[in-house]
Amino acid sequence: MRGRFAPTPSGPLHLGNLRTALLAWLHCRLQGGSFILRLDDLDRPRLQAGSEATILRDLRWLGLDWDEGPDLGGSHGPYRQSERCWRYHQVLSLLRRRGQLFPCRCSRRTLASPSIPRSSAGPIYPGTCRHRHDWAPRNGQLPSWRWHIPARYCHVPEHLKPAQHVWLPAYAGDVVLRRADGFVAYHLATAVDELAMGITQVFRGDDLLPATAVQVALMEELGGTPPSYWHAPLLLDEDGQRLAKRRNSAGLDPLRQAGWDAATVVGTLAGSLGLVPTGQRLSATELLADLSLVRLEEACRRPAAQAMSGIDIASCLQQGDNGLPS
Repeated sequence: MRGRFAPTPSGPLHLGNLRTALLAWLHCRLQGGSFILRLDDLDRPRLQAGSEATILRDLRWLGLDWDEGPDLGGSHGPYRQSERCWRYHQVLSLLRRRGQLFPCRCSRRTLASPSIPRSSAGPIYPGTCRHRHDWAPRNGQLPSWRWHIPARYCHVPEHLKPAQHVWLPAYAGDVVLRRADGFVAYHLATAVDELAMGITQVFRGDDLLPATAVQVALMEELGGTPPSYWHAPLLLDEDGQRLAKRRNSAGLDPLRQAGWDAATVVGTLAGSLGLVPTGQRLSATELLADLSLVRLEEACRRPAAQAMSGIDIASCLQQGDNGLPS
């Protein structure tokens, strides 16, 4: 069994990201599997300087270790997608030689039109450029590369949510695998890495469930076996909204400054899913020893209203005893 956690270094991990990391780590360790850390750092315009170091520091501080990666003087560094681009370009070349890609010059504004049909995966590409073959730059602008998605059903091996069995053309349409700015798209890099790294199980937030069918279909198109998926509930804030880096970007630093230690954070995150009583402090290793795989998965299957407990960090930091839970 091989699992992974794959954050984007676009800012500090907020508590929702960290809860997903904790759950993915627990899920893997409870099965005696190898846990891989991979930084999805291809989208350079989104990256923030110093984010990678902050992510590694916060994961280690919480006791979430990983098992392999580049050797950094006796410790494992993360895999970085930016260092694996040759793999993605090999696959792009393969798909292009097979005639499965086509150049697309449709703008985002065109695809945002209300007339474009949508599914839970987003706008469904209407096929405007599907029969074009002009790959050369036009007015200094390269086309994006779209995958002519196969006309078939795709089954997603999902374990926490209702099973997905979707007709790909109506669910996603033809998807971009290389953007017009030259960057490899998320779907391609993720699919290639899951296969190349031998990932057998993916435990991640349920906001990524709509993207999964395309990734599964692409892995199957490349002749590989997709991993099984566990899409866990997201952590919500005090207003019932999902946490996001653009609005909740402080990460762990305000909590550490207020006196929270790693055991308090782990206990708070575990308590938000009912894995431990509210206010309990414990390390990630202690939580692992006290947990079973069945109990972890049952907690992640509960209805959203019960499972997604919000944590009002602002209120915690304003309370007595430096905001520490009693």
